[in-house]
Amino acid sequence: MGRIETFRLGIAPLKQGPRKVFVYLPNDYDTSSRIYPVLYMFDGHNLFDDKTATYGKCWGLKDYLDANDIPLVVIGQDCNHTGDSRLLEYCPLPVETGTWFPEGTITGEVTAEWFVTKLKPYCEARYRIESDRKHVGIGGSSMGGLMSMYCIARYNDVYSKAACLSSTMDITLPALLDLIHASSMRKDTRIYMDFGSNEERSKRTYAKLMERMLQINHAFQEKHCNTFPNTIVGGWHSEATWETVIPVFLPYLYPELYRGKK
Repeated sequence: MGRIETFRLGIAPLKQGPRKVFVYLPNDYDTSSRIYPVLYMFDGHNLFDDKTATYGKCWGLKDYLDANDIPLVVIGQDCNHTGDSRLLEYCPLPVETGTWFPEGTITGEVTAEWFVTKLKPYCEARYRIESDRKHVGIGGSSMGGLMSMYCIARYNDVYSKAACLSSTMDITLPALLDLIHASSMRKDTRIYMDFGSNEERSKRTYAKLMERMLQINHAFQEKHCNTFPNTIVGGWHSEATWETVIPVFLPYLYPELYRGKK
């Protein structure tokens, strides 16, 4: 079976550091010499173990990777759990006026840069993982999904794939679209994005959410990216729902890991 390691890494100028990082190492990590593809993720505390998950239910990512013997290293950064700090740390773009977003200094750009300049090099020195963009992905949910959309556009020379689950799309949409339009993105980029059909209470707000996702999807497609927009029928804004689409987005982002599997 695979195993989970943790370590702490300085995250200045952000607070609540050094920050805890959760790492999934595959079944054969200790017995092989292979170099593994890697998926960096936000909210690492919610990925692998119900005991560390904020609401008592994790994504079940370790169980899935173990059961299907997927040779992928997953590295998840813990968020800042103080007040609105997670929201501010995971907001990388100017916020539209009149939204629900709390007041404060947004530092998502700092967080994204830390992933690229601090976390990634540190992990590459510590673990047998790939460093070239072809084998490196970024992923997250909610505000972490927004961060993943930002990262795949802003750092397309670093990441070739992104999992953007139930992404927060109602606070920075104009700035996000501007970023995508201005970005140089490679044609081999793969982007999965979704939301659950039960995340909105009315047909009107559901349609608005769909419209936002399709606008973002179209912007990525105009850059010739390979995209997978998805609606999770009966899905909620929850870890339990995101667990159900692991078998959907991982094979799409890392098809080479599934070749020859039933």
